[in-house]
Amino acid sequence: MTAGKRVEAAERPGPGDGPDARHGGAATDTTTSIVLVDDHAIVRQGLRAILDREPDLRVVGEASTSEEALSVVRRTEPTIVLLDLKLSTGADTEGLDLCGVLTERHPAVGVLVLTTFLDDALVMEAIQRGARGYVVKDVDTTELVNSIRAVARNESAFDPRSAAAMVRSLRVHTRRPGLTDRERNVLRLIARGLGNRDIGRELFISETTVKFHVRNIMRKLEVASRAEAVYEASKNGLI
Repeated sequence: MTAGKRVEAAERPGPGDGPDARHGGAATDTTTSIVLVDDHAIVRQGLRAILDREPDLRVVGEASTSEEALSVVRRTEPTIVLLDLKLSTGADTEGLDLCGVLTERHPAVGVLVLTTFLDDALVMEAIQRGARGYVVKDVDTTELVNSIRAVARNESAFDPRSAAAMVRSLRVHTRRPGLTDRERNVLRLIARGLGNRDIGRELFISETTVKFHVRNIMRKLEVASRAEAVYEASKNGLI
């Protein structure tokens, strides 16, 4: 991260810092204070310009890295953190880790993910890390503002595509029954490259019984091959 790309606005007053000039005094109790966390200065500037036009929203700080974000949030105690998932060139989802830390250290702060990434697993993981909402960056201004206000009211906020991704993930997890201990053991041996006969020898069961377990595993995971079964089970933390 070059010095020029770091956030000066986190350390210097900006349009949303200090007394609210639009109202001739301090922000009212109903003002939603916001910290912007994004590694691109031009994105933060654009967001600030949009949000500062809203009389009930006030940007109180900015950050481009996880370290800066934690410092700014600790100092300003905002209502909302608007968080991008990609905060460096080395990792695409550094923001997920930051989300978990923020919600653990500052449970009263609402984290709203604003990102270019749309993936079913990412949406679910962001929620699991404590995010109250997830919107994609090409969302229109009105929807973004409404999402911020919803999170400020302790509600959830998702744009239509993020909501659809969450529903898909929930359906998958709902309709997939858990694997039994025996099925997990069979899957682990499949992952090691063993065939049915060798699996039977390892587990002291017949080859016919192994085939029965393999069929059940593939049915539960909704896959058509042993390799797909291993992949799906690994992806979902089943083995």
